[in-house]
Amino acid sequence: MEVLFINPMNIVQLENYRQRLFLLKQEVVKSLTEESPGVVELDQSRMGRLSRMDALQDKQIAIEVQHRLKRKLQAIEGALNRINNDDFGFCYLCDEAISEARLSFDPTVTRCLQCADKISD
Repeated sequence: MEVLFINPMNIVQLENYRQRLFLLKQEVVKSLTEESPGVVELDQSRMGRLSRMDALQDKQIAIEVQHRLKRKLQAIEGALNRINNDDFGFCYLCDEAISEARLSFDPTVTRCLQCADKISD
């Protein structure tokens, strides 16, 4: 027997989350296009050893920022898909509603607080 869930959020709330997620998506996409890691100059005659090390470290930091932005973009797209599929606001582990306060803080969350606590233990 299939259980149907009725989303406790009204259309206005869902549309507000959709708009907020869309704006977040635009910001992330903009950051991804602006912050690409550059080529590191390794010519020893032009740059000292510490400067090269700093440049390599800066490049690694930029690469990690790119990875985090890509993960954030995936989370945003997932939340937008959940809105479109009427799954937004429900924990994917226990199917209980995620609190409004939790969703307001981060609309990309996929677990209720109880399930998130169980996973982090």
